[in-house]
Amino acid sequence: MTEIAPESTRRTRRDTTRRAPAGSTIPQIPPGVAKRPFPPTKIVSDDQVESIHRASLQILSEIGMDFLLPEARDLLKASGGVKIDGERVRFDPAFIEDMVSHAPAQFTFHARNPARSFPLGGDYMAFCAVGSPPNCHDMDGGRRPGTRADFQKFLKLSQYFDCLDACSGYSVEPIDLHPSIRHLEALRDKCLLLDKPLKCYSLGRQNVLDAIEIARIANNVSEEEFTRRPCLMTIVNTNSPLKLDGNMLTGMMELSSRGQIVCVTPFTLAGAMAPVTIAGAVALQNAEALAGLAFCQLVKKGAPVIYGGFTSNVDMKSGAPAFGTPEYMKSTLLGGQMARRYGVPYRTSNTCAANTVDAQAAYESVFSLWGVTMGGGNYIMHGAGWMEGGLVASFEKFVLDCDLIQMVKTFLKPLDTSPDSLALDAIREVGPGGHFFGAQHTLARYADAFYQPIISDWRNYQQWTAAGSPDAYKKANQVYKQALENYVQPEMPAAVRAELDAFVDRRVREGGVKTDF
Repeated sequence: MTEIAPESTRRTRRDTTRRAPAGSTIPQIPPGVAKRPFPPTKIVSDDQVESIHRASLQILSEIGMDFLLPEARDLLKASGGVKIDGERVRFDPAFIEDMVSHAPAQFTFHARNPARSFPLGGDYMAFCAVGSPPNCHDMDGGRRPGTRADFQKFLKLSQYFDCLDACSGYSVEPIDLHPSIRHLEALRDKCLLLDKPLKCYSLGRQNVLDAIEIARIANNVSEEEFTRRPCLMTIVNTNSPLKLDGNMLTGMMELSSRGQIVCVTPFTLAGAMAPVTIAGAVALQNAEALAGLAFCQLVKKGAPVIYGGFTSNVDMKSGAPAFGTPEYMKSTLLGGQMARRYGVPYRTSNTCAANTVDAQAAYESVFSLWGVTMGGGNYIMHGAGWMEGGLVASFEKFVLDCDLIQMVKTFLKPLDTSPDSLALDAIREVGPGGHFFGAQHTLARYADAFYQPIISDWRNYQQWTAAGSPDAYKKANQVYKQALENYVQPEMPAAVRAELDAFVDRRVREGGVKTDF
């Protein structure tokens, strides 16, 4: 077990109500999820949405989808809404539509710190850190396999930056933890180093059951209250095209039956695991998502679910996934329309395919963020740190993305048109030909009038060169290290800490879970 400061030596993080905590040089906006003040963009008409919906139902009824878990097929068979041939399940369209209609449109994702809980759905936008890359990278150590030490650094950054509302899975895979106990130690680290909502992986029944108990302990609730309090999420990726494996289905059954959150996310790359056309790829994405959402509602009607969209394209020259492309933006907008068609929250992602922190990394992420913002995204995965199409978590990219997310959240703040904001008195004071630098209206507001960036350098050329001509990459390297110095571990009640350690330590002694490697 990694040494973590005892309860008596921890400091309580002060509430961040200004741009940066005391003693910090990193500008931050106040914490809290964003809310779109305008309707999401429609990329197709309502009639075209219906044509995609009907095509998806046709896929599920005529072609069907493989469900690889016998227990799941038994449950589906008992429903009377499907036809089963071996592992292939063909769905009655009426069954799909009825089941999906029970999914809640909005719910609260609870954190062990109530101030970190947030609503999911509607116009709300929650941003999360990168999740699941096997490798990490920074300017100092280069590209390398992830370790627990790197994983813990990303957890601290995820806690420190208030623009991030939740942590994803493992921001980098801690491969020096044996797979049999990795989930136990990694989830303990998340509970101790973060007070934001938890996510687990669906990698087998015992793995999920361990995660459920860890989440219950960390949230300090009874088993009965846990079922009424969504505080644990899993991402279920279908094996596109048209397959759900046993581990994913097990996670869906265990979490949905306990009222926890399942985000069904097909990984449909146009030209590889999906048709080469965006409409065809989204029709397949939609079919797979509908089958997963319906199954969760069959397990427990009203269980919280999220419609996940992750359709992009491949580079047809190399076969490599491409992100932040025009096709990705179109599929993101279209996925949002489909999610709203069914009245459920929408998950999407901030992605890029760049191999280093350069112009490509920035503009592909900007395009992705434009797509998720205008497309109606509610839960934004991989918000900070994603590189190489998901193969690398970058410390410098993490900071750059936090700057972008802060800009998005600032952009989404409603525009003030009150008499005070219209500033007629200031215009009278200055009059024709004057300037507003010394106006009373300006002096009273200049400190917080505009967004203060983390990375962008707004000095003129002479000031910039005098400072050593710093570039964004180097500055991001300095900022992430400063954030780690500024990090303060959140409090956890001593009794909760003791119960958490007792459970995890016992399960580690028992050997965790069986693995095939």
